[in-house]
Amino acid sequence: MIAAAAVIILVALVLYAVFGGADFGGGVWDLLATGPRRAAQRDLVSAAIGPVWEANHVWLIFAIVAMFTCFPLAFADIGVGLYAPLTLALIGIVLRGAAFAFSHSPGGGWTAGAWTIVFRIASLLTPFFFGDAVGALAGGRYAWTSPFALAVGAFAVAVTAQIAAVFLLLETNDSALLADFRRRAVRTTVVVWFLGLVPAAVAAARALPLFTALLHPAALAAIALALTAGVVTIAAVWRGADRTARVAVALEATAILAGWFGAQAPDLVPGRLSLIAAAAPAATLSAFLIATVIGAAIVGPSLALLFRVFKSSPRKAA
Repeated sequence: MIAAAAVIILVALVLYAVFGGADFGGGVWDLLATGPRRAAQRDLVSAAIGPVWEANHVWLIFAIVAMFTCFPLAFADIGVGLYAPLTLALIGIVLRGAAFAFSHSPGGGWTAGAWTIVFRIASLLTPFFFGDAVGALAGGRYAWTSPFALAVGAFAVAVTAQIAAVFLLLETNDSALLADFRRRAVRTTVVVWFLGLVPAAVAAARALPLFTALLHPAALAAIALALTAGVVTIAAVWRGADRTARVAVALEATAILAGWFGAQAPDLVPGRLSLIAAAAPAATLSAFLIATVIGAAIVGPSLALLFRVFKSSPRKAA
C-alpha cells in the first residue's frame, strides 16, 4: 500500500508537470514573443491556456492532499524545510491566475498591461521555485539556495517551455505560427538537454549522494528514456507529427520525474525519512486508495469531457 500511494502521488505530479507545465511554459512564450507575429503568438498562448488553466491545478491539489494524508511526517518536514521556495511558488500561482484574468478583462487599459507583466513574471518564477524545491529535496539538506537546487529550477523552466512549444502546435492552423513554434520546440529541447547536464555536473563536483544514486541502473534507464523521448520529439516536430510529439514530450517529463523518484527511493526525504518511516497507518492508506479509485471514476470522465469540449483541436476541425 505504501508503494501504491507513492506511485499515485508521482502520477499526480507527472500530470501537473505536463498539463500545468504547458500552461506555465505558455507564459514563458508570452514573455519571449518576438518578431512581426508576436501579437499573434501571444493571442495563441492565451487562447490555448484560457479554457483549462484552472482545471490543470487539480493535479497539484490532489498531490498535496495525498502527501499529507499518506506521508504526514514527510509533508511536515518538507513544508518546514522548503517553506520559502514553496511559498514563493504558490504566491506565483495565485498572482499568475489573477493576472491572467485581469489582463484579459474588457477595457482594462494600462492596468491590463501591468497584469500582463505580472503574468509573465509569475510564469517564470513558479516553475523555477518548484524545480528549486525538488532540487533542494533531492540534495537531502533543503538547501534551496544551493547551486544544485538553482540549476534544477532553471532546468524546470526550460522543460515547461519545451512542453508548451510542442503542445501549441496543435492549437492553430496558421502555417506561420506553426513554423515559429516548431523552431522553438526543437531549440528548447536542445536547451533542456544542456540544462539537464548542469545539475548532474554540480552534483558530481560537490559529491552529493544524489549523483551516486543517478548511477543506479533504474535512474540511468530513466535518463536514457528521457533523452530518447527528446530525440523522438524533435523528429516528430519536424515531420509534422504533432500528436506524436505531444506524447513524446509527455513521456520525457514522466521519465525525468520517475528518474528523480527512483534515484532517491526508498527514501522520501533523502537522509531523513524513508517511505516506510514517513507513511501513515495502514488503515489510512487503505482508505486513501479506495477513495482515489472512486474519485478517479468520477473526476476522470469529467476532465475528459472538459478537454473534449474546450480543447478540440483546430487542426482536427480543419
